[in-house]
Amino acid sequence: QVQLVESGGGLVQTGGSLSLSCVASGRTIGSYGMGWFRQTPGKERDFVASISGNGKTTYYADSVKGRFTVIRDNAKNTVFLQMNSLKPEDTAVYYCARGWGRETRAYVDWGQGTQVTVSS
Repeated sequence: QVQLVESGGGLVQTGGSLSLSCVASGRTIGSYGMGWFRQTPGKERDFVASISGNGKTTYYADSVKGRFTVIRDNAKNTVFLQMNSLKPEDTAVYYCARGWGRETRAYVDWGQGTQVTVSS
């Protein structure tokens, strides 16, 4: 099992940027895909982005493509989500997870989440 801890959330104005971090412990994650999801109250947890173990393959939800970038530093056992040009509809709790694909059921370890709030 891998323990994941997200950080970097906060309050930002429309058009601003935030960088989220996800630090893993308990196992090195270099051979695993990692993903970012987000969730708002009363809604399902939605896929945001994913990155392969070697960092060479990435996928994004259409809603964030061109604005968000997922990268990883396997030496630091950390995955990042750089978010630019933020919009109020990006407001959510953001989770990182270990796995691969766009479905939550494809992920086995989850962090506790970090709140991102974008003000209009």
